[in-house]
Amino acid sequence: MLNVLAQADGEMLEGLKAIGAGLGYGLAAIGPGIGIGTVVGNAISAMARQPESAGMARTTMFLGIAFTEALALIGFVVFILLMP
Repeated sequence: MLNVLAQADGEMLEGLKAIGAGLGYGLAAIGPGIGIGTVVGNAISAMARQPESAGMARTTMFLGIAFTEALALIGFVVFILLMP
């Protein structure tokens, strides 16, 4: 009986770790999602105001997206490493 309870406790702990890692990555993805939306929105606004500088604004937008997306990938890697 005690062995069955210990096994169930271990399985529950593993399940809670998986849920925690999934929630952690979900929370880690919120910030970069908001950041990418802000970067793209401001770049579109800049291109609409100054069409002649659209090339530079587009290049800067893609750099901002890449750096912001790197944060999401770091969060993904950290929470995958935390899972046993």
